[in-house]
Amino acid sequence: MTALPRGETPGPSAAGDDTVVADTAAAAPDPSTEDVGGDASGATDPEAEETDGTDTAGAADTADPADGEAAAALSEAEAELAAQRELRERIEKRKAEKDGPIAAGAKLSGPAADLLAAVRAVESGEKPGAAFFDAPAPAPRRVAPAPAPVRPRASEPVRAPQGASAEAVAAVSAVLAEGGAPEVLAGPAAQTLGAQAADVLREDPWQLLAVAGVRPEQADGFARALLGAACGPDDERRTAALVGWLLERAALQGHTALDASAVRAALAERAVTDPAAAVQHAVAEGVVLVFQEGLDEPDDEGAEELAESGEQAEGHAGQEPPQVLLGLDRYALAEESLADGLARLVNACEKDADWSEPAAAAGSPSAAELIRTVAVGGLVAHTGGEAARAEPAALITAARSLGLQAVGATHSVDGRRRLAEALHDPSAAVSLAGLLSGAEGPGRDEDGAIAVDLLVVLDAPQLDVETAAMVVESLADGTRLVLSGDPGVLGSAGAGRVFADVLAARACPQVVSRTPDPGPIGELVSGIGIGELNQVEAPGKEVVIVPVHDAGEAVHRTVQLVADSVPRAIGVPSADTQVITVGHGGPAGTRALNAALKQRLNAGPGRFGGFDPGDRVVHIPTPGRTVPGAVVSADAEGLHLDCAGTPVVVPQERVESSVRHGWALSAHQAAGMRWPAVVVVLPGDAAQGLSRAWVYTAFSRGERHLSVVHGVDQALPRAVAQSPTQDRTTRLRALLEALPTATV
Repeated sequence: MTALPRGETPGPSAAGDDTVVADTAAAAPDPSTEDVGGDASGATDPEAEETDGTDTAGAADTADPADGEAAAALSEAEAELAAQRELRERIEKRKAEKDGPIAAGAKLSGPAADLLAAVRAVESGEKPGAAFFDAPAPAPRRVAPAPAPVRPRASEPVRAPQGASAEAVAAVSAVLAEGGAPEVLAGPAAQTLGAQAADVLREDPWQLLAVAGVRPEQADGFARALLGAACGPDDERRTAALVGWLLERAALQGHTALDASAVRAALAERAVTDPAAAVQHAVAEGVVLVFQEGLDEPDDEGAEELAESGEQAEGHAGQEPPQVLLGLDRYALAEESLADGLARLVNACEKDADWSEPAAAAGSPSAAELIRTVAVGGLVAHTGGEAARAEPAALITAARSLGLQAVGATHSVDGRRRLAEALHDPSAAVSLAGLLSGAEGPGRDEDGAIAVDLLVVLDAPQLDVETAAMVVESLADGTRLVLSGDPGVLGSAGAGRVFADVLAARACPQVVSRTPDPGPIGELVSGIGIGELNQVEAPGKEVVIVPVHDAGEAVHRTVQLVADSVPRAIGVPSADTQVITVGHGGPAGTRALNAALKQRLNAGPGRFGGFDPGDRVVHIPTPGRTVPGAVVSADAEGLHLDCAGTPVVVPQERVESSVRHGWALSAHQAAGMRWPAVVVVLPGDAAQGLSRAWVYTAFSRGERHLSVVHGVDQALPRAVAQSPTQDRTTRLRALLEALPTATV
């Protein structure tokens, strides 16, 4: 088999020659184990910089639209942000109630000790929770209501919390001008630091690092201008702010914690002469928390000693000291809340349910196994590829046939559509964001819990730790939770690796699907999942390799494929063909590709903030969420979009930060979605951004056709052959393994 020759333009009558099936192994032979610097989950890929930073950070500060007619109803974005604030308030309340770390209950006595004993009895299954209350136990089941008719939705304005007052912004602007900082930071600084932001910055100029996009060099210059000779590299205000900045930056790369030694090394690189003392001060000030995995949490004095030394004072001879981690309280407490909540679901579930009849009627052995496992388990993990999504669908159908309220939640609107088609019941399929905000699904019960008996979360690898904690905290005792997904895809845009940690900790029963993905694309992706870039037979031109010399040629051939070759030879229109590339910047990144594709497919002056009616776009309402859509029009209210049939209005001030052209996406943005045809662009400068997980994710987005614009030579097979590593530092696995529910 041969690849499409470089520079050849398919003729109009050569439908059989313009897309020639190629041997992927021939295009990139001899896989090796050479490390190419790829990130297994993609958290540190070049694309992640905008996915987790530019694209998502700005999505959190949505302003109120000019039109106030719909002010009485919360939008999905606002409700989701409110849910996040509620979770953080609960976490802060828990933190405030602790006078100090308590090691295994040793410091408790009297009623507190009795309460701890009762909690442990319930968690271990020794006694039911109802034994400690006079009220009867809640009914384990709710009858599933008849599906409600689907009503068209009204245009939904995008909102967010109110910004800072004009007075606060003006005061901050004056301080910024005095320190030589850009005035454009006044609004974000006032919103981040609060009404007293001007006083805060004057007293501690390095608090400017809390504003997204500000780097230490800029904060140092601002501090020198305000403080003069009074500031230096070892100023405790500077070192504390740097520690917090390092942990926030790590969270954008997926980490919920960092090794203390890595933090000290990073501080040393930034001219801090005593990094250990700087970390110790940050811990004492409450900027970060310190943890030593495998041991009881230290008290305040011990925490400072651990942060300074990085190792245990007493240890066994020849034994390596446990890892000392530093973490921000929001992620540390979210992981603790999630671990506790998962243990609660495991132990509170009815263990003797009989689901044998629907299991016997299941369409496949894997689906039957999943139904039987869920019948006796409060928490179940299910793994498999795209074809395996039929098994959670069969589970939901089985549960609803038993009179239970069962719902499947997906990462994307496209995933919701595909699940609804598999279920033949749109009411049983929701997006996870819509479920949490209350915009979709059965709503909440009188106690505030999501009114379901069974919740199946598909696309589980896309769950970040804060969203997962919100989901689990929203489920009542007795609710069954199934986490289902493909462990080979890229991880979440937010911090954490929830699905991978649950699997690694063996915290619950696991069902591995035996249903393979069909066709040449399925065969190719299955090989990539085990580190092999195999030759595949593609008689229907399902897989095509297009070799290119450089980035310019890559852009040219990509436009040619989307606009001409794929529609003519494969029969998939341009509107159903998605381009995926490694990064946002560069000569063949999403920006360059989108500009070229717009010029060919929907040329226009971009009179609405760079957009024209008919432009293909993606809307980012909240960090980590990518919603495809198309531009309809624009007026004084903002930019009007059609997102999968739902009208959305983006205020003018939010367009630049939350709307992007969407002909070309990064693999992170494409995760959880599928298209009839996909063109994956791999220019020569993309080699360092490749990993097995990236290739697996990008190549598996196509349903009928996959074209690979290939310019990375041997970097592709090397990335596929390189074994994936745990690229994110988290605490969830250790917390789950320490629970009595963990299974071996």
